[in-house]
Amino acid sequence: MFTEKANEIFRRAIADYHVHDNVETPIVNPYSAGSIDATLYHKCWIDTVQWHFEDIIRDPSIDPVAALTLKRRIDKSNQDRTDMVEDIDTYFRTVYKDVTPLPDATINTESPAWAIDRLSILALKLWHMKEQTERTDATQEHIATCRGKLAVLLEQQQDLSAAIDQLLDDIAAGRKYMKVYRQMKMYNDPSTNPVLYGK
Repeated sequence: MFTEKANEIFRRAIADYHVHDNVETPIVNPYSAGSIDATLYHKCWIDTVQWHFEDIIRDPSIDPVAALTLKRRIDKSNQDRTDMVEDIDTYFRTVYKDVTPLPDATINTESPAWAIDRLSILALKLWHMKEQTERTDATQEHIATCRGKLAVLLEQQQDLSAAIDQLLDDIAAGRKYMKVYRQMKMYNDPSTNPVLYGK
């Protein structure tokens, strides 16, 4: 199953990041360049760094100038993440290019890669919720609450993984078809953001 491999890669990327647990740590991708495995690892690395950006920017004592610089980095990270999702969908389009959809084939609410994007974020939620259950400086009530949330997240991972694998099976069999809608983030485009083009 595709998601079994993806979840394993996501866990590895998150664990590798946390060796140093520093947003400035450069990525060292252990997978072959150009492979879908390398793309999945890189995607999850981006998500992991951005997760920690989001923690840092919520520091109530953060310097406003530093916060603005970090906001720019978050914006860049979001764009990189979006581009990577499109790369993953391009991979699937290539894999299934010779499949002829059945006459009654339907389209899914989201492409496979956007569902895999959610799976990557879910892997991060699992990692950090598990951390909360292992804290020695938190109350038992906090730990119990986090254990409950961790159980829900694990169930969600199982359900989402099964749904993604089913979607890929349906695409392969022609029961579903996919399209790639390129993201049109207007605020990043100097020609469509009125603040940037000087409306």
